[in-house]
Amino acid sequence: MSSLFATAPAHAQSAKATGDVDLSARLQAAQSDPKLNESLFKTGRKVAAFCANCHGEGGNSPKADTPNLAGQNPAYLLEQLRQFADGRRRNEFMEGMIKAMTADEKVGMVLFYAAQPVTPKPPTKPALVARGKEYYGKTCFRCHGEDGRGGEKFARVAGQQPEYLTVTLKRYRVGQGVRTDPLMAANTKLMTDADIDAVVAYVTSMP
Repeated sequence: MSSLFATAPAHAQSAKATGDVDLSARLQAAQSDPKLNESLFKTGRKVAAFCANCHGEGGNSPKADTPNLAGQNPAYLLEQLRQFADGRRRNEFMEGMIKAMTADEKVGMVLFYAAQPVTPKPPTKPALVARGKEYYGKTCFRCHGEDGRGGEKFARVAGQQPEYLTVTLKRYRVGQGVRTDPLMAANTKLMTDADIDAVVAYVTSMP
């Protein structure tokens, strides 16, 4: 497989950098091997320089409708790359770019972004944030954690971009489109627009 980011000699030297690779196994190997982790991290940093055009330096997006990648859980982010590659998530630009990436670029990228600090949005409407905190504490925390940082199967939402979160929650609520999830659909179907606004105000302010 060719690469949009083939700048590191290791890509040509390692068969693991291309072809059919178990990405989860490669990620786990990097997480348990400091030397491999460092190598892939450097590769990921080079990839992120390109991704910064949309997702911002260090993964803090300058665009409210484009998600932050900083601080995202590496296993979760890797799964999203798979979904773009196989069509479960649709975005023509993302699909083409991800299909052109090598396995090590994908793993390196998620390692890089997972290590970056998130810049949360200062709360501007305390009453709305308080309402969002109450709603989040009844439902959302079960998957995304009390601190909003999720886990391997659930996204970090703390410090996420507000417009992106709003659109995403409304899409899940409808339960249609190329990105559906039964669990999210079940937990958003009764949310009003006001509920969504409140939850978004709360989680985007979380550090």
